[in-house]
This record gives sequence, structure tokens and C-alpha cells, in this order.
Amino acid sequence: MIIGVPKEIKNNENRVGLTPAGVKELVGHGHTLYVQHTAGEGFGFADAEYEAAGATILPTIEDVYGIAEMIIKVKEPIEPEYKLVRKGQVLFTYFHFACDRPLLDAMMVSGATCIAYETVRDRMGALPLLIPMSEVAGRMSIQEGARFLEKPQGGKGKLLGGVPGVKPAKVLVLGAGVVGRNSALMAAGLGADVTICDISLPVLRHCAETMPKNVKTLFSSRHNIEQELPDTDLVVGSVLIPGAKAPHLITRDMLKLMKPGTVLVDVAIDQGGSIETSHPTTHSEPVYEVDGIVHYAVANIPGAVPFTSTLALTNATLPYALRLADMGWKEACKADAGLAQGVNVVDGKITFPGVAQAFDLPCHKLEL
Repeated sequence: MIIGVPKEIKNNENRVGLTPAGVKELVGHGHTLYVQHTAGEGFGFADAEYEAAGATILPTIEDVYGIAEMIIKVKEPIEPEYKLVRKGQVLFTYFHFACDRPLLDAMMVSGATCIAYETVRDRMGALPLLIPMSEVAGRMSIQEGARFLEKPQGGKGKLLGGVPGVKPAKVLVLGAGVVGRNSALMAAGLGADVTICDISLPVLRHCAETMPKNVKTLFSSRHNIEQELPDTDLVVGSVLIPGAKAPHLITRDMLKLMKPGTVLVDVAIDQGGSIETSHPTTHSEPVYEVDGIVHYAVANIPGAVPFTSTLALTNATLPYALRLADMGWKEACKADAGLAQGVNVVDGKITFPGVAQAFDLPCHKLEL
């Protein structure tokens, strides 16, 4: 198979879809690899390293899309890339279609096969290609939240862990999935007073048994969240419904319950956000204020730490990329029902229920 790795062009996205090690594996399986000039630059890999691994370097993104049967990348195509995607081409990347109608429309028009990292399942029903970036995003949510709690950044001027004689900041984590658990652990490690919410009692029991003593659990309900907000300094929104739009757990009217300078970090912004007043931001302009409340809603949080996140992501995606390349996407999906759940759009038709439901569009059965 002819495989292309374009350079990411989303704002401050420094990750890359394949490392030289991944290229070498695919070349070893007999596949042809084309990598765009400087695609690995943000991660620290030079063109020469990709060439040494067996790839051919192409000068432009148009060249890569034009020759490849399968595109492997990190983030969803953005508008300048829409016209480059063609019928029958396979795109293997994050898509988050449920919160991006223009992207969905463009991919349906293109006739491409879109396989989304975020909806691939393993044999245990987990999300193996989402977990690594959720781990990074969860930990970074606290790192960034702590920064924007600083007074010069618009926050309350609180140190997350406090000091002897001064109480630590209070952190509220909404959702005890992979992002939420990593957020809570990071905040607890810094000494914060942490509360983690979820609607699953078994999950909350597990958190109560395994989390540090400065992490408390709370059943997630509107009433309970409202009771917590007046004294909370940092809120992390980390609720996920795989492939579907995230629910709003913090509504506009709840902002008045918080003190000015409270920081909201909406990690779920890729799926529409768990905070009603959130809209996507970038690493170059990460925050804005609504009613004195600081909102951080960067849509590609792990892109700020490309060395860590690229290795973590490609460790997970490479085995699936090898299967898709070796067998073709149809045979690979026949052999792996979890991989088949990653197929969101085929030849202009939506095949993932959560995406169809988000826009009240027909969902077609994936026929292999």
C-alpha cells in the first residue's frame, strides 16, 4: 500500500502521524511511505531520519495527499485539506465528527473512508487509540489549570497545592474516565484538595479505593455540582460519550455561582465541550473570560508536548496501521470488529451511530 504522512497544519500542532520507527516497520512489510518535508520537525525528527527508515520525502502536502492510498495523521483535516481528500482514499486519524458538521460534510462529499482513532475499540471494549492522548490531556489539564490560576493570567492568584499554613486550591473533576482519573492524580500529587464526580458508583468506588487521600468522590448530579462550585478554584470537564457530542455539565447560569478568576478547563472540547460557554481555543490564544470566569478550551492539548504525545500515540496506532496496510481496510475490519467501529464515514455515508445522531442524519450499516 502507498501510505502518506502529511505535516499537521492545525494551530501549534507539533505531533506527527508516524515516527521513523513506524515508517521502518511499514516499509519492512513491503509498503511504500511518503512523508511531507519537515513533518517530524515539531517532534524532533529530521527528514534524513525518515529517509533512513525507508520513506521518500515529498515537498508539499498536496504531493502527499495526491499519491497516497492511505493517509496517517494526528488531527482531523482542516479546511485547506478538504479539497485534497479524494474518493476511495483511507484517512486514519482523529476526527471528532460529532462536533464538526463542516468537516463531516466535506468528508462525505470526498467519498473517502474515514477511520477515527477515537471510536476504535479493543477486545475489552476500551478505546485504545484515545487512551494515550486522554492520559496526556488529563495530566496537562492540571498543569495548564495551575498556570491560569496565577493572577497575571487572570486567575485567583492561588497556588494549587498551597503551602504550610495556607490551604490548597480546590479542584473539581467532572468525569472519572481516563482523562478525569489522570487529572485527579496530577492535582492530588501537587497537593490540591480534589473532588472527582461521576454517575457510575462502581467507578467512584474504584476511585475511592485507589486514589490518594486528598481525592474525594461525589456522585455527579446538577445539584451536587452546584453545591461544589462556589468554593472551587479549578474545574476540569472530562466527560466523554465515545463518538458523540459531550453533555453540558456546566451551564451558563452556573457561572454566577463561581468566584471571579475561577478556571474552567474543558478537555471535552473536541467532542463539543462539557461546559456550555466553551468554544475551541488554540495554544497561541488558549483562554478567554465569560463573566469573570477563565475558560481554557484548547482542542489539541497534547500538541503542546509533542515528544511525549507522539510516542504515546504511535505506540498505540502502529499495530492498527500495519493491519490496515497489510490487509486493506475492509479485510482488516472484517477480522477485527473493534477496528470496524472506528469506521465513521464510507463513500459519502455515515456508518457510526453517534455521528448520525448528533446531526439527525441517516446511519448506514457498515457492509464489508
